[in-house]
Amino acid sequence: MTHPLNNHKTREPILRDGTDGRNEIGDRQIDALTASNPQQRLQAALAIGTRAESGDLDMLIARCRVEPDFFVRDMLTWALTRLPADDTIPRLVAELDSSLPQAVSQSLHTLSKVGGVRAWPAMDPARIGTALIAHPDTEVARSAWRAAVALVPGENREELASVLVTQLGRGDIEMQKSLSRAIVALGEDLVSVVDEKLQAEDDTVRAHAMATRDMFDDPDAGFAHALDAAKRVVALGSETTV
Repeated sequence: MTHPLNNHKTREPILRDGTDGRNEIGDRQIDALTASNPQQRLQAALAIGTRAESGDLDMLIARCRVEPDFFVRDMLTWALTRLPADDTIPRLVAELDSSLPQAVSQSLHTLSKVGGVRAWPAMDPARIGTALIAHPDTEVARSAWRAAVALVPGENREELASVLVTQLGRGDIEMQKSLSRAIVALGEDLVSVVDEKLQAEDDTVRAHAMATRDMFDDPDAGFAHALDAAKRVVALGSETTV
């Protein structure tokens, strides 16, 4: 899958090459990104983001692929938002072709923070975004839903909603809640897209559609409660049909 704006091939992680002319402080910060202590890695990402030098871009991208700590990853994203978007966006889009799920999900998350409409072509369901929205990896899919909603131009909202509802019924309750929130965030004028799934043959899809429909009416309502209520309705309807 090759993405628009992708003018770079995905590279293997290279945190330093010893020939880039970095000063000693910069080298220590880079080394700290691979320290065993997550607090050291967090402080290193903060320091690198604070200095905001374009030469750190590839190193930050590489670390995003493998960083195990959530808080460090979030600081890496912040550091990337400090760099020029014209440099950052193509590199993040290039990561969407990675075979590493974390590389893809983290790049999607970062794109949602820095991308704006310039990153939308990589998410557009009419082109290639459907593969991300329906990605088999749970975290990639959830990141794609959030990023797509954050990046979508106004005129593409309905098209995106139509693709998102194809994922109704997928996963556990937390995943279903993430999807419902993404759909609702597109705007209440798109509730009819969800209504089309209220008569789905699959009981799980139908219940999820009902719960999402309830969130349009009351965004502050608890999703778990709405989903349980919808499941009861669906179950009673099935019994009546039988």
